[in-house]
This record gives sequence, C-alpha cells and structure tokens, in this order.
Amino acid sequence: MKVVSLTNPVTSKWLTDQGFRLDPAPYLSGALEARMLLERLPNTMTLENVTAGIFHAGRFSRRWVQDPDHGIPFFSSTDILEVDFSYLPLVAKNAAAENPRLLIEPGWTLITRSGTVGRIAYARPDVDGFACSEHVLRVVPNSKKIPSGYLYTFLRSRYGVPMIASSAYGAIIQHIEPDHIADLPVPRFDAELEKRIHRMAEISARLRARFQAALVAATEDFFTSVGLPELIDLRWHQQERDLGFEVEGVGPTSLRALNFAPRAQRLIEKLGSVPSKTLGEICAGGQLGSGVRFKRIDTDPEHGVQLVGQRQGFWLRPEGRWISAEQAPHGIFAQDETVMIAAQGTLGENEVFCRPLFVTGSWLNYVYTQHFLRVVSADAEVPGAYLFAFLRSEAAFRLLRSMSVGGKQQDIHETLRAGIPIPLAAPEDRHRIAETVRRAYRNRDRADALEDQALALLTKAIEEAAATKKEAAV
Repeated sequence: MKVVSLTNPVTSKWLTDQGFRLDPAPYLSGALEARMLLERLPNTMTLENVTAGIFHAGRFSRRWVQDPDHGIPFFSSTDILEVDFSYLPLVAKNAAAENPRLLIEPGWTLITRSGTVGRIAYARPDVDGFACSEHVLRVVPNSKKIPSGYLYTFLRSRYGVPMIASSAYGAIIQHIEPDHIADLPVPRFDAELEKRIHRMAEISARLRARFQAALVAATEDFFTSVGLPELIDLRWHQQERDLGFEVEGVGPTSLRALNFAPRAQRLIEKLGSVPSKTLGEICAGGQLGSGVRFKRIDTDPEHGVQLVGQRQGFWLRPEGRWISAEQAPHGIFAQDETVMIAAQGTLGENEVFCRPLFVTGSWLNYVYTQHFLRVVSADAEVPGAYLFAFLRSEAAFRLLRSMSVGGKQQDIHETLRAGIPIPLAAPEDRHRIAETVRRAYRNRDRADALEDQALALLTKAIEEAAATKKEAAV
C-alpha cells in the first residue's frame, strides 16, 4: 500500500491544482512531485508546444482479415509492447482507408490511454503504415522543435510516466484524452544533449527493427534449407477446414478430434518427408516439460528476481513480480538457448498459447513461471537457436495448437509434442540459421542497453539542473 511521504505532504495547493480530485492517484504516484520539480527547471515547454499533434484514431468498424494481401498489421493497446510483430492481427485495408488516423509513422510516441494507462512505446522504422487502436494516443513530435527520440525518452522516464498515469479519469475503466496531457512540462537542455539522447533512442529502434527482420529471415532460411519453402507462407485459414474426417487406428493416446485434424496431419507428413528428428529425440537428456511449481515469495527488486509470465514474456520489457529466488527451487531459471513455449491458455487466434520465446543474453537474469513448456536441446548438432527458428513459425504454431488437451485452459499433449518432426538442414545451414537468431538477440540486448543509457543520461541532466536551481535559490 502506498502512503504519502511525510517530507512532502499533500497540501491544499495540490488539491486546487488537481481540480479538488479526492482519489489518491495524483497525490501518491509521484506525479505532482515530478511536475513541481520540472517546473523549477530553467527551461521547460508544454507538451502541446513541442508536438505537431496529440490524438487518437477514434472509434472505427473493425473488419478483420486473414490474407496479408488485404490487411494491415494492427496494434491493440497491449500489442504496442510486443517485441516481435509477426503475430499481429490484420485489419482490412479499406477500414484504414476510411480512417487514415489509424495509421502510425516511425518516430511517434505511443501511449496506452484506457485500461492500464501510461504504457509507452516508440514507433520504430518497420511499423511505418501499421494501424493502431483508438485506445492508444499518438504523440507526434514537431521535428523543428524537439528530437523525437528525446521526447520519447522523457515521456517514458520516472518523471513522464507518473504525470501521464495520474491524468487518468474514470471508475472501472481509466482513460485519458489528449488535452489531459497537453500541459505536461517537458524539460529542455542544450541541443547537443538532446540530440545525443535522440540518437540513442533511434539506434535502439533500428536495432529492434533489425532484430525483427533477422528472426523472419531465420525462419525463411530454415524452410528453404530443408527443402520445404512452401511452408514459409502457410495461409492456414485458406486451406480446407477440418470437417467430417475419419481416423483409423485410434489408441489410448488421445480421443480428441482436434489432435487428428487433417491439416495438421498433412503438416506432420510434410515435415517428416525430409531428413528429420523428433522433438523428443532432440530433447532426450535435455528438457521437454513444464517448469517446477513453487510458492511466490514477494520481495523488492534489490533483493529479488523478476518473474516472467506467459503474456509478459513476449513484451519488450517484462512487467512481472519481484520474488525471492532463495525461497524458490532452482528450476525457475532457464539455461542459455532455452525455448519457452506458452503452454497453458485458450485457443483464441490472438492468444499467446503455443507461441515461443527464446531465452538468452539479459533474459537469463529473469525467472519463469511453470506455465511455460521448456524446450532444451541435448543434441549439440541441433542447438536451441536452430529449434527456435522453426518453433516460431506458423507451421509449428498450428501443429502445437492441434495437440491441445484440457478443458477451459488448454495444455500441449505430452506424447504428441515429443513426436513433432524437426527437419534437419545441412550442418553448415544449421549453423548459419542459429547464428542469425543469436545475432538478432544480441541486437535486442544492445537496443535495451542503449535505451537505458538514454534514460540515465536524461535523469542525470534533470537532477543536476534541479540541484543547481535549488542551490541558486538558497
């Protein structure tokens, strides 16, 4: 529970400034302290004065399509936090044509405006022309007045986020409108410092775009190298639906019709038609199972580790609980090049159930819930990075979905998943594909580090300017 700081108590002036709001959010979030500190700086400008616009798209008729030729990738308010945009739903092109404000451009700052308010993302180069929900504010920087990367870095800082979040109104569903944040004070510094922060944010965005391109290239290289290029663009929903089929020789393994779906069976036959090993064979001596169950003992970040759940595992930065690793089993950590598959959930098209993530680099510092299926190769000739290039594909996703078992919350059938054939490219091709994936994740780590450096540089500049102003006043 948050309580007010006795060194900085709520005053009647605070109540007046907030229109006599009586909910605690503006007073305990740090927003007012941040605003007062920024307003003491020698040079600030309001957000509306450094932007070319702050707006959202407004309501529109959602018309979803499956064919990329007729659709545009669409961000929901949660999707802007994703790191891999391969799985975005497609909204019809004519829907976007009717409302051009749906489209976003690189360099804009995107802010969630309803529900969980104040999550922030930077529109990177590879999202040019994507569509975005009306539940996301677009902050369009005026390039003649402020560098876009600098503005984004400030808005996501510990000064910007509390002020944005505290502007939310509403009972059950919180929301903000453009005019709620138009008067946010934006600190200004010398042009060289702002450009330096901007360059860091821009390079970070470009590295993330390269990360995305490399993962797509690795998967395409995988199917080309094993002689199955037709699986690169699967077009699952354009195939004949699985209706009225017969299955012979059903045993005790499963009686569920979904597990014998003809489209999935054709995929298995095609994958097994080239040199391959089963997933179970590759992971024999490694791991192909869920994580350990354990009791979460909450602690502060200084003494704990961050716990990554299924949804947050696919975000740029996870927003998980901090728990005590000392009071949890060793299996909550992952070894390098583990593929984690979201293994419990529902069969909605946009759910993460059966989507994989790759654990390497800085993500080895996190711990993971038992709801992930851990795929750890014990075959040195088939490294985890090579497996991931396949498991992130649409073909693997559809296969895993066809192996669902359970009631409301689905799981992946233990026996069936072990029998998935993994095509084996030539050794030199396997090495190249794995290295493409590893390089992508090195770029991701570099992008995170640069963004953190930009944030630290801005925070230091604000603190030093505030301290100088305070000394001058004394």
